[in-house]
Amino acid sequence: MLTLIASNRFADHLTPPGHPERHERAEVMQVVADEWRAAGGRVVEPRIAADAEILRVHDAAYVAEVMATSGRAVAFDSDTVTSPASVELARLAAGAACQAVDLLLDGASTSVCAFVRPPGHHAERDRAMGFCLFNNIAIAAAHARARGVRRVAIVDFDVHHGNGTQWRFYDDPAVLFVSTHQFPFYPGTGSATETGKGPGQGFTVNVPMDAGANDADYLRVYERIVAPVLRQFAPDMLLLSAGFDAHTDDPLAGMQVTTSGFARLTRLLADLADEVCGGRVIAVTEGGYSLPALGGSLRALVGALGRPAAQGRLPAAGDPAPRGEKAIAATLPHLRTHWQL
Repeated sequence: MLTLIASNRFADHLTPPGHPERHERAEVMQVVADEWRAAGGRVVEPRIAADAEILRVHDAAYVAEVMATSGRAVAFDSDTVTSPASVELARLAAGAACQAVDLLLDGASTSVCAFVRPPGHHAERDRAMGFCLFNNIAIAAAHARARGVRRVAIVDFDVHHGNGTQWRFYDDPAVLFVSTHQFPFYPGTGSATETGKGPGQGFTVNVPMDAGANDADYLRVYERIVAPVLRQFAPDMLLLSAGFDAHTDDPLAGMQVTTSGFARLTRLLADLADEVCGGRVIAVTEGGYSLPALGGSLRALVGALGRPAAQGRLPAAGDPAPRGEKAIAATLPHLRTHWQL
């Protein structure tokens, strides 16, 4: 059973005119949530994150810095801004991610999508960046671990590398972080050589891809690298940083993934969750800045996670995948000492 966490309150996080992370994104999310409710699906309102949940990921001084902007419009950098309601909504986004974990662990749902903004995966321990204030997916993973989940896997398919998530778990063997992203590109991290440190060595898997990668390229990478790593890691819960800015219509990046491609990709990940962790999967929204593409991709996500398991996997694309093969060849040498690939 799929539960959506959504609220029209997320539209109250306001950004300057022309900013790509605009309030209309929340309106698109709410339309998709309303469609799910009208079809008989379950939609719940998010809760506010507790201080202790946020502090598992972010420094106390940084949290205090963000909280001090409450009620004001503040620019942390040229990309990352607050409006008077933004701090409360950032806490609501982080709380929704934790709530998703609770819904799974308490048996209230088998899969959850949290439709939230501002996004989170760029936010570092002590720094806001890339439109992000609190790192929602990292807070969810830390919450799952605090509730006793032994192994958590995070798969980030946003077109930008999730630097904040990576660094939070870079030395932690209990949290696998996998990212496919355009490279070189913002924020400049995510090289295939970044594989973790200390006891976490090998538990960061970066697959940097050239601009122009399409559906076939992504599917080839996920079938050749991501799926085998997830099977070997055998997580107890799968978290998705669900960014849709690799879409061919997105204005911020240079990838060529279609809405149909996202349907195939999320179906593949849903099938993997069925296989490795009893279907326990959570998707938390990140980027995606073409409003029509975002709406279609969210519907694809909901369709993949809310489908009856008996429908099975969509057939793989058989088209040539030169950028995918290039990414695989560049990544494998850095992974074969840790995984059987």
